[in-house]
Amino acid sequence: MKPAWIVFLKEVRENLRDRRTVLNSLVVGPLLPALMFVMLINVIVSRELAKAEQPLPVPVVGAEHAPNLVAALRQMGAVIKPGPADPEAAVRAQDADLVLRIPASYAESWRKGEPAQVELVYDASQRETQGPVGRLQKMLELYGQRTAALRLVARGISPAVTRPVAVAERDQSTPQSRAGLMFMMLPYFFVLSAFIGGMALAIDTTAGERERQSLEPLFANPAPRWQILAGKLGATSAFAAVTVLLSILAFAAAGHFLPTEKIGMALQIGLRFTATTLLAMLPLVALMAALQTLVAAFAKSHREAQTYLSLLMFVPALPSILLSILPLKAQLWMYAVPVVGQTLAITRLLRGDAVAAAELAACVAGSAVAAALAIVVTARIYRSERLAISA
Repeated sequence: MKPAWIVFLKEVRENLRDRRTVLNSLVVGPLLPALMFVMLINVIVSRELAKAEQPLPVPVVGAEHAPNLVAALRQMGAVIKPGPADPEAAVRAQDADLVLRIPASYAESWRKGEPAQVELVYDASQRETQGPVGRLQKMLELYGQRTAALRLVARGISPAVTRPVAVAERDQSTPQSRAGLMFMMLPYFFVLSAFIGGMALAIDTTAGERERQSLEPLFANPAPRWQILAGKLGATSAFAAVTVLLSILAFAAAGHFLPTEKIGMALQIGLRFTATTLLAMLPLVALMAALQTLVAAFAKSHREAQTYLSLLMFVPALPSILLSILPLKAQLWMYAVPVVGQTLAITRLLRGDAVAAAELAACVAGSAVAAALAIVVTARIYRSERLAISA
């Protein structure tokens, strides 16, 4: 195995000399997603909390038809403003998030004890309107409940008759398990960091050397081809594994700068999370290194290999994205599927749940078998004499 070790050291040393590659793989790759994640979450949470604490501006058309309703809305924190002449046009033009319209028939229906209708005009496709609309709907619902209770009391009827079933909620979630919903994209960042961490080295050690015509002298050495491949795959996997570790540490540090306590959540990335995630990711790192090297072997230039691997990047991203969107109950066999198993295991760890030994074993074994198959196929390509030809 001495030739493999020599090739490994050669590739690591040459890659470390390239400052741009080291910067992208070991600094920008792990740190930039964590930094962007912290900034995005802080902006969203701070903005939503600020909007929730501020008085709610409510343009009202026909406020004179329901003075009691308008007064009640003011008491609940609404700032009543004159409504626009055309509420629908104002909402479509985003001049107003919502408009409350009270028809002239409101007062007559109210006196008769009939349901008095009001119209809430808004655009559900506008994200900015979701918060204000929800707040106003709760205000109107609360006002309706209070009024209904007073009407029943005036007739000598207990308001409790309208609630035949009393629901006592027992929420079993924890701050950390609730955080799993917000941070469900974290597994995707870890998988992506493994891909980015090894991509530059996989390209340079195969397509790059082929373009520089340095691969043929290397193959001319008496060392077996599989040992040369082992050294190159080892170097690529090492850089990818280090990138994954740095990415985990970056998000662990980022957790201290997130306002999770303000929304009743907690992001805890400790030693157990780091060790289990690394164990689950290592065979996937080897699989990605083999696939990247295999794809790069079909390219005759550095730029061509970059194009191929950029397309390959979508393959590991797709399962992570789908699992973060589609709810499903994890089965044991799913952990044996590469990328899917890692995503499920990391998601459970984010929720604060323990990953069973059988699930972790299936995750490692499934990806290890896939990595072995990819390495075998790559080794067959490396035995071809055409690989050393650059043109």
